[in-house]
Amino acid sequence: MQALILAGGKGTRLRPLTVYTPKPIVPVLNRPFLLYQIEILRRTGIEDITLSLNYQPDKIEHLLGDGAEYGVKLRYLTEPSPLGTGGAYKFAENEIRETTIVFNGDVLTDLDVSEVIEFHRQKNAEATIVLTPVANPSAYGLVETDADGRVRRFLEKPKPEELAGLTTENINAGIYVLEPGVLDLIAEGENTSFEYNVFPDLLKAKKEFFAFVMNENYWRDIGTPPSYLQAHHDFLSGRIKNFEIEKSGEAEISHTAIVDKTSIIGADCIIKPNARIINSVLGAGVHVEEKAVVENSVIWAYTRISSAAHIQNAVVGRSCHIGRNVSVGEAAVLGDKTSLTDYTKV
Repeated sequence: MQALILAGGKGTRLRPLTVYTPKPIVPVLNRPFLLYQIEILRRTGIEDITLSLNYQPDKIEHLLGDGAEYGVKLRYLTEPSPLGTGGAYKFAENEIRETTIVFNGDVLTDLDVSEVIEFHRQKNAEATIVLTPVANPSAYGLVETDADGRVRRFLEKPKPEELAGLTTENINAGIYVLEPGVLDLIAEGENTSFEYNVFPDLLKAKKEFFAFVMNENYWRDIGTPPSYLQAHHDFLSGRIKNFEIEKSGEAEISHTAIVDKTSIIGADCIIKPNARIINSVLGAGVHVEEKAVVENSVIWAYTRISSAAHIQNAVVGRSCHIGRNVSVGEAAVLGDKTSLTDYTKV
């Protein structure tokens, strides 16, 4: 079995964080995000993984290499132009002419995908889609199934009046197991969506199309800054299972600084006297001056936080400069190389 990760999006919802860093490799607990999906696949015994790319592909390939360091074999395909999720799957046709598990490149989960594969085989399915229940499904694609798990219909981003008559809150989780025959339903070279084109075509063709519903597992689309930040909080609080969280690297921390036990401090950080780091993640080489406070936040590598600055519930990009007595408040997101002068409030 092979895997295909659809990692070609521009990450526009996650800007400004993705201006210089493609979404698939934004740091999550100081690791490129894709490594979490790669780890899930490797644990299932899937080592042959193709990455479908389009936006800044060289940065992704340069960072991840051939995958040997992570116990897998990585191959890269770069779309000549954005082809949509279904089109990207078709574009990879020559690489994946066997049963393939497909991941959207912004899905964070602790799902054991071996359970999905077993379900797929038991149902003798042509296609299996993973679903997850959410409290507010209006921003997603709802999927209705029958008692046997067979997919009945799709409803993309339903309006409130449409939700009122539905009996499901299960949405497309962006994980699929597909047989090679699905490729034959997709036109070559066209921009095609799984949700709007491929899956409805499977239903029209009366293919064996089933849904695996995960109820106990963690799932999150990290494609927006609030969701990206919440994913860190969920990791730090222990909500996300089955991953080994990398401990803090070698850092220079003053004995009068306060760094709580949940925070993760990257290698070569410097934390000066009376600074406080609370429930936060600091990337490599972050410099925190005296009396600065960072709480419930994510700070990317090589950012400098000057004395008495206060950052709370925010995401700060790479190589930023936060001046003295600056206040960065709730839900603020600063892109790479942002510079805030002394006493600024954001």
